[in-house]
Amino acid sequence: MQRITILGATGSIGVSTLDVLARHPERYSVYALSAHSRVEELAAQCRAFRPARAVVGTAEAASRLSALLRQAGLNTEVEYGEAALCSIASAPEVDSVMAAIVGAAGLAPTLAAAHAGKKVLLANKEALVISGQLFIDAARAAGAVLLPIDSEHNAIFQCLPSDYTRVPAHSGVAKIVLTASGGPFLTRDVATLDAVTPEQACKHPNWSMGRKISVDSATMMNKGLEVIEAHWLFGAPAEQIEVVIHPQSVIHSMVSYVDGSVLAQLGNPDMRTPIAHALAYPERIGSGVAQLDLTQMAGLQFQRPDFQRFPCLALAFEALKAGGTAPALLNAANEIAVQAFLDLRIGFRQIDRVIAHVMASLPNGAADSIEALMEQDGLARASAQQYIAGLAK
Repeated sequence: MQRITILGATGSIGVSTLDVLARHPERYSVYALSAHSRVEELAAQCRAFRPARAVVGTAEAASRLSALLRQAGLNTEVEYGEAALCSIASAPEVDSVMAAIVGAAGLAPTLAAAHAGKKVLLANKEALVISGQLFIDAARAAGAVLLPIDSEHNAIFQCLPSDYTRVPAHSGVAKIVLTASGGPFLTRDVATLDAVTPEQACKHPNWSMGRKISVDSATMMNKGLEVIEAHWLFGAPAEQIEVVIHPQSVIHSMVSYVDGSVLAQLGNPDMRTPIAHALAYPERIGSGVAQLDLTQMAGLQFQRPDFQRFPCLALAFEALKAGGTAPALLNAANEIAVQAFLDLRIGFRQIDRVIAHVMASLPNGAADSIEALMEQDGLARASAQQYIAGLAK
C-alpha cells in the first residue's frame, strides 16, 4: 500500500490524481491533501479520502476547514502555511508526493520531498525551471525518484531507454521533440490578439486546465517552461530540444534517435494517463481513460511555431541558453504578468513585453543557492509590478 501526499489537491491535476487513486483502493491511500483557498472542495475530498493531514494557505482557511471537518466527524489534522506543506511532503509516512502546486509557490515543498528521498510525481514544472541543477542534485543525493507528470515529459520518459542517464549521446538520442497544441489562438489574426479576453485565453481547445496554465498555453509560455524542464530532466541542451505544433494533441511528444528512428507516445488528451503511469511505474494500471481509436482520426498535422505569434516561447529559449538565474527571472515575470492579464490590468500581448523588460533590466546571476534564486525571484516580481504600473498610466 503506497501512501500519497497531494500538493494542490483541488486543482485539475490533483482532482485527476484522486480519480485514479479511487480506482485502486487496494494499492493506494491518501496521507495528506493540500489546497490554498478552496476550503469547501478540500473538505469534500477529505470526506471522500480521509487523509491524516490537510494543509491550506492561511489561518482563516484552516479555521473554516477545521469546522467543516468537525461537522463531518473527521479527525484530520488541519495545518496552514509553507512549513506545513514541506512537512506533509517530507513526512516519513509518505511514499509518493504529487507535486501539483502551480508556480513558484510549489518550489519549497517539492524540494522538501526531493530532499526526503520521496518518489516525486512532478507536475510543478516551475520547481525545475527555477532551481534547475540544485533540484537535480538534491534528488540525486537523497535517492529521490523524479517522475514527470506533464504529458509531454511523461511521453519522452516513456520513449527513452529505461537505463537513460541524462546524457543523450550515451543512448543515441539526436533530439527531443515536444509537441504543442498551439492553444486557442493558433490561427487567429495576430493583429487582433491585443483584444483577447481572459475568458477567450482560458478556453483551451483540447485540455481542461486551471486559468494560469491555460493562459500560459495561449502564449506558449507553458511550452517554453517545458523546454527548460526537459533540459533538466533529460540533460538535453537547447539545441537538442525542438517544439512542434500538433493541434490534435494525440502525439504527446517524441524522441528522435541518431539512426533515424523516432519514437512517439500517443493517447487521448487526458492527464490521468501520465498520472497513472507515474503512480504505478514501472507497472501499468488502469487510468479510466478511453483507449485511443486510430480509425477515428482524420489526420495529424504538424508545423513549426511562429515566434512572432508566440514571443514567450522565444524568450524561454533565450533564458535556457543564458542559464544562471535567467529562467527564474522569466518564470517570476510571467507569473506576475499573467495574473495582471487575468485581473484586466494589462492586455494579452503585453504579457511578453513585461517578461522581456524584466529579463533585459535585471542582471543574470549565479544559480548557486535557493536563497539567491528566491532573491532574484523577488526582484523580478517587483520589476514586473513596477513596469505594469507604468503601463497603466
